Parts: sequence; C-alpha cells; structure tokens
Amino acid sequence: MHRAISPVAALALAVSGAAAMQNTNPDSGLTRAEKAAGWTVLFDGSSAEHFRGYKKDGMPEKGWVIKDGVWHVPDKSGGGDIVTKQQYTDFELILDFKCAAGGNSGVMYRVDERHQYPWMTGPEFQLLDDAGWKEAADGVHATGALYDIVGPAKDKAYNPAGEWNTARIRLKGGLLTHALNGKIVLEQRLDTPEWRSKIAASKFKGYDGFGIQPNGHLALQDHGQEVWFRDIKVRDLSAAPANETALFDGKSLNGWVPVLKEQAAPEDVWTVKDGVLMCTGTPNGYLRTKNSYTNYVLRFDWRWSPDTKKAGNSGVLLRIAGEDKVWPKCIEAQLQSGSAGDFWALGDASMESDPARRNGRNTKAMHKAERPIGEWNTYEIHVDGGTITLFVNGDMVNQATGCEVVSGPIGFQSEGTPIHFRNINIIPLD
Repeated sequence: MHRAISPVAALALAVSGAAAMQNTNPDSGLTRAEKAAGWTVLFDGSSAEHFRGYKKDGMPEKGWVIKDGVWHVPDKSGGGDIVTKQQYTDFELILDFKCAAGGNSGVMYRVDERHQYPWMTGPEFQLLDDAGWKEAADGVHATGALYDIVGPAKDKAYNPAGEWNTARIRLKGGLLTHALNGKIVLEQRLDTPEWRSKIAASKFKGYDGFGIQPNGHLALQDHGQEVWFRDIKVRDLSAAPANETALFDGKSLNGWVPVLKEQAAPEDVWTVKDGVLMCTGTPNGYLRTKNSYTNYVLRFDWRWSPDTKKAGNSGVLLRIAGEDKVWPKCIEAQLQSGSAGDFWALGDASMESDPARRNGRNTKAMHKAERPIGEWNTYEIHVDGGTITLFVNGDMVNQATGCEVVSGPIGFQSEGTPIHFRNINIIPLD
C-alpha cells in the first residue's frame, strides 16, 4: 500500500538527504594540504558508500550501525566483515577505534575474496582489549601487532578498553608500518624470504595467497565483540598526487643555487649519483631552489651516509627570506641525528608552538620517529598559511603556528656531515 508523505516530512527527508550528500563529500574533514597530498575520506560519520560486505554486493543487513558520526559494531551483531569497494597496492590508512571490555577486531589489507574470511589472505593490524584478553603489550595478538606474526613495541602508547585510539597502516615499496597513537610500533618487509618464512611459521601457512597479494581490499572485522570506528581516511601511494612536481630531477642541480659560508667549488660539496643528491657536509651552507614558494606540501627522503655511518646535523630550510647567508631567516625542519623533527626559527622568523616543547627559537618534536643511521627516512611537510606541520616516516611529530606567510626558496643544509637526499617533490597549494 502506498502511503502519502506530508509536505513537512518530505522537506525533512530532503534536508536529511542533502546533509548526507554533503557529509559524504570525499574532501570533507581534510585540510587542503591533506587533499593535495592525496588523502580521501573512506568514512565521514554518515555514509558507508565506500564499503560493502565481504563477498557481498552491498553492506550487511545487520550490525554496522552509524550513529553520531561513529560506526558501531554491536556485540554478536552477526553482520560479518566488510571491505572497501576499491582495491589498493601501496597505501596509507588512518582510523580511530575503541574496543569494549573484552573487545576484539582488526584491520586487514591486500585482501582478496578466494577464501571464507578476509584474514585468510590479508595481514591484520590487531585491535584488542589487551588487558581483558590478558595479552602482553608486545604479544603477537596484542593491539598493533601484525596478527600472529610480529608483535608491536612493548612501550606502545595504548588507551584501554572504552577509550579511543588511532591506528595507522602504511605499506609502500614492500615496507609495512604499523603505528598506534602517533608512534610507530612495528615495521616489516613483505617482499623478502624472511617474510615467507614468518608466514610458514604462523597459523596462515595453509591459506593460499596469504600475505603475498600485490593488491587487494582493506577490511574491517566483525569478530563478534563490540567495537567502534570513526574518521577513516586513506591515500593511494601507488601514484603521485595530482599537481606534484619534482624539484630535483635525479640527474643534475638544475633549478638549484648553492650558498656556502667559505669559498669552495659547489661540485665538491654537492654531487648527484644514481638519482641521489649527495652532500659532503663541508663547508657549511645550503642548496636552495631558484624559485620561491609560499604554501605547499614538500616531500623528500634523506639518510646519513651508509658508508661513513656517521651521525650529524642538517636541516631543510622553509620560506627563506632576505639575503643568502649562513644562516638565513627561515623556519628549519631539523634533520640532526637524535633530534630529527625539531623546528628552529632562524633569524627573526616568527613561530608559535607548544610552550612545553619550546626553548627559545627551538621547538622539540613530540616524539622521535627517525630510522637508524644509514637508513632512508621520509619527510612530508605541510606549509599552509601560518601553520607548518611535519611528518617523519608518516608520524606527525611537530606543528608550529604563527609563522610569517612569505614566499621564499627551499633549502637543504650542508652542516658538517655527509648526507643524502632523493625524491624531492612539491605540491603547490596556491
């Protein structure tokens, strides 16, 4: 039987529908720097449009309740696991979760649908009430673990049952990273004989294709215990973001200007080999871009020389202003060993930051995320208006506000120790 809808009810439905459409905009909840860096929203608190049930055309008919911006999986809901409609090869995923007392769930990746459950092909970031299950903090079944294969760091920062936590999964070039509440808790290569040996020693050894898929779905698990999710976002790392351009061509110093404290031939300080920009570290100075930039996302890799294995000091100079000198007015994102992620306000550059971490012109990083001497690190720096945000190996470690909004070159320091750079790219925001 058809029942008429009153004009008031129809208007309410129209407004509700419009709000839902607005909330499911893939850019909602992201800064413009995040959008430029390739992030998209998978779950915005109102719509399940990017997901479906495992081996299903649509979402499960029960469980998976959306309310007040949160995805709730009730206890014994029977809804089953869900997967993203899109598949990913290299990716970065961030989401908030909380478990009820005794809660158990997980996030799986590179999942295909050949077996009965997603965990039979997809490695899992475990979500658990560790205390309720009496699981050791670094156990292979604890929160943050690569389930049943690698345990997380024992000193992980984890909020107990009923409180929100943030999980981050990054998989690029065969290197898997699990991070919990802003700190990396494990790293594991998925492209080595060691990885296959670990699979062979785990419960997954009998499942064809486990942990070796080149791509696949992301999956959220309904394990039968109560769990909540919110603020789910992802970026595809298999392709460069739109509008990203290379500052360093991997072959020459075209587009760059050397500035040195003492007279020296630039080619004795800066050379290029196999796509890597190599700096001897002496004399002090910097290599800066010819062009100036105001608002942008800057991404690059760096390492201390794997040959000398010597720790040292260096930095990347942002919004260089005034004359070229050692050192110019700018904000420096520190690369110094043991202090990577610090900020320095050089010259009379303005910068506001957390008073608890600030000492004069220096603002300490929230925590350390640099890798051992000789290994590559990745920096991503969002320079947008008066705010500068720094990510080290995917972890947000520092943020400053009140920075002067000026256009200026970007520079890389020579400061006493051999250091290498590669993949120097920029995404202008203006």
